[in-house]
Amino acid sequence: MRLTTTFAALALLATPAGAQERITYKSAKAGSSYYQMGVELAEAMGDVANVTVEESQGSVQNVMEVRARGADYVFTTPPALVSAAQNAAGPFEDKGDPAFAEIRALFPIPSLTMHFVASEESGVATLSDLSGKTVLLGAGSFGAREGEKYLGMFEIDANVADAELSNAVGALQNGQIDAFVTAGSYPAPNVIEAAATTGVRLIPLTEEQVEATGRTRLVIPAGTYSGQETDIVTTSLPVLAYATSAMSEDTAYALTRAYWEGREDLAGTAAWWAGVSPEMIANASTAIHPGAVRYYQEIGVELPAL
Repeated sequence: MRLTTTFAALALLATPAGAQERITYKSAKAGSSYYQMGVELAEAMGDVANVTVEESQGSVQNVMEVRARGADYVFTTPPALVSAAQNAAGPFEDKGDPAFAEIRALFPIPSLTMHFVASEESGVATLSDLSGKTVLLGAGSFGAREGEKYLGMFEIDANVADAELSNAVGALQNGQIDAFVTAGSYPAPNVIEAAATTGVRLIPLTEEQVEATGRTRLVIPAGTYSGQETDIVTTSLPVLAYATSAMSEDTAYALTRAYWEGREDLAGTAAWWAGVSPEMIANASTAIHPGAVRYYQEIGVELPAL
């Protein structure tokens, strides 16, 4: 069943006859993979829901706007930021607001996945092999910050290249760097390009390294990238779609059900949707919307005790 058809049927549960659900979906900067995901969801819902995809300057902004938004607001952010907002911690220190307590999880979207990508010529097979090698991290992104943290945490004495991540594939092809670090939903476009044009190896993390980072364990399945013959254990930052308690239970149920029943169609258009499963709702660290809870219970998904 096509996602548009699913929403057409389910919209009748959430709206009066003849009405069209209005949703504002706010995720990321225009041109990013997460903004593109929003566009894909909006297009799938277009026949029955009037979806406005709004550009965002980041997840913190998405959460902050809960204070001024209504029942139609859906946004994406890592679960840890919702917890921080509700506890007036981190970027929300001295910015607490009662509205943050009303945030409710709906469904997971593709996670930010750490990729450590090395040229085959470099001989790099493990993180420790990066010592003495030239590694491009980029600057300002989650992947750059996380990559720098891992180099320090695991005492890897690498030469960090001073260049933008957009130059990574070309620099790897030209032998200017031995490896680069990037974070994005898999399959990541720059890793696809590198694997297709240059012999590369994805560097796995050990279970001990994953645990040390404090991040969520994730496996990039074998065959995700050209030449990748084995599963790659790495870390990730889960990302979920949220609404607030102002959204009706029927609307939250309809959106959640339609998302999962249409996920296969979405994955046929963009492969990053294939890496999402209902069980990933367990990454929610705060309350799940009652409408979403009803759907997960119907399909037998075990929910976290929150």
